[in-house]
Amino acid sequence: MWKYILKRLVLMIFTLFLVITATFFLMQIMPGTPFNNPKLTPEALAQLKTTYGLDLPLWQQYLNYLVGAAHGDFGISFQYQNQPVSMLIGQRLPVSAQLGAQALVVGVIAGLFMGAISARNKNNKIDGVSGILSTLGISVPSFILGIILVYLFGFKWPLFPVSGWGTFSQTILPTLALAASPAAVTTRFVRSEMIESLGSDYVQLAKAKGLSDKEIVNKHAYRNSMIPVLTLIGPMAAALLTGSTLIEQIFSIPGIGQQFVLSIPSKDFPVIMGTTIVYAAMLMVMILITDILTAIVDPRVRLQ
Repeated sequence: MWKYILKRLVLMIFTLFLVITATFFLMQIMPGTPFNNPKLTPEALAQLKTTYGLDLPLWQQYLNYLVGAAHGDFGISFQYQNQPVSMLIGQRLPVSAQLGAQALVVGVIAGLFMGAISARNKNNKIDGVSGILSTLGISVPSFILGIILVYLFGFKWPLFPVSGWGTFSQTILPTLALAASPAAVTTRFVRSEMIESLGSDYVQLAKAKGLSDKEIVNKHAYRNSMIPVLTLIGPMAAALLTGSTLIEQIFSIPGIGQQFVLSIPSKDFPVIMGTTIVYAAMLMVMILITDILTAIVDPRVRLQ
């Protein structure tokens, strides 16, 4: 397993190198400039470029950024003067991580519950309602659901606060908006896996041995149906983190997603690049952790 982990770490470093390279040069071809204040004199503009190293040749800027990124230094923000990007991300990342973790836990637990109920009530009204809800959860974007939740539970029935961060009540609506998609995906996976498990040979053998339906579902079908869900956790966790940008903007949550959205119109290139690199690294780490957990839980899986 250690050999496998080492190979994946080397591959992650190479992938991050490609992400940094692609993002850096894409930033260079973006139209406009971060210093678009009409009051800036040519001398002041030249001074700003010197301060941020933009007066250097492009290849030298690229090499300097690679060296800095290797040491966790993503440069200085254009929008927030004299603020290191790594510090800005470090301040906001825990907020986004908490929101994403809450949404993932709520979504997966709800999906496991709904998927099991749907499989045990195959092709009846309960299964039909579950199918409709899961289809809506997959097809309706989280930011649309967030707006609906704000209208219903923030204004029409003012039960929860609709902005800010700091209390548990402020996390409820954004968590529900983000949890809908993983809940729907988990429901569909668990349902299909449980239906397949309930019709398998080992379940028929368990019935022949005299096990009750409850024992068969809990000890065999349900447990085996949870294994494929592990393969979804990594991509879902990364999708929740990257997909929380608009949700953070809607609910005025001071997370990394909100900072990323605000950095685009201001063309704050260091913040855009630093956030992209952090997103890519978290995605790869989550997928690696998922692969390792899957191999631990399911002995049939071997890491090569």
